Amino acid sequence: MLQPEPIYAEAARAIRGAGALVVATGAGMGIDSGLPDFRGDQGFWKAYPAYERIGLSFVDAANPDRFEEDPAFGWGFYGHRLHLYRNTLPHDGYRILLHWMERLSIPGFAVTSNVDGQFQKAGWDPDRVHEVHGSIHHLQCTVPCEDEIWECTEDVPVDLDTMRAERVPACRRCRRVARPNILMFGDGAWLPDRSAVQGRRFQAFLEANGEGRVVVLEIGAGTAVATIRWLSERLGHLPGALVIRVNPREADIRPPHLGLPVGALEALSGIDRALRSGLD
Repeated sequence: MLQPEPIYAEAARAIRGAGALVVATGAGMGIDSGLPDFRGDQGFWKAYPAYERIGLSFVDAANPDRFEEDPAFGWGFYGHRLHLYRNTLPHDGYRILLHWMERLSIPGFAVTSNVDGQFQKAGWDPDRVHEVHGSIHHLQCTVPCEDEIWECTEDVPVDLDTMRAERVPACRRCRRVARPNILMFGDGAWLPDRSAVQGRRFQAFLEANGEGRVVVLEIGAGTAVATIRWLSERLGHLPGALVIRVNPREADIRPPHLGLPVGALEALSGIDRALRSGLD
């Protein structure tokens, strides 16, 4: 049975000596807030039983073609998620991370494949968040008629029996169907400009803070869509960098990097206990 306390202590020592902290998160970061991670078809169907009845997978639902073929059906999935994320409170782990950066005077940056906006909702500086797959809280034209991305203030009610939206947002310029500014599967129409600006800020952060030891706290990032894993492994090759991989199922990582096979909040709380015992 795992005895994580020694790993918590080692992770705490690394964070205490960090010159910069990169928090790199996948879907597992949101589980402790009550959000689904859509792991495999069974996980997706558990969250959306209406799709199981028609045999629709996550890859099928998260597809830009849905907005072309049947906009009300396409918006059924994303309208439900929009309300779910708006109504979800970030778990205490987000606050713990902010507390570390403030108390230890560590510059930090969050990079996430999640589109839920939970970092900003938890009080993170929006200029210190890189949403690599976009955000459900921003819209774009499905065509797109131009490169405009705007904040989503729409209310999109959804019939949960049919998973169809009762109203469909429109592009504010051409009035054709609008869609979330999210990179979907097989997506050739996603507008990456907003994410690209965030990416440039992240690169500037690394250049400004790369001389000190970079600690990468990878949380809940699996191998199915490995964007965040690729990032943390690339950063892990920086001189003196350390990756702390938090994942209850896929925590394996080569030394000197650390693996914690537990959930996000459990890991952050354990490291926080170790930090407090070393500081107080």
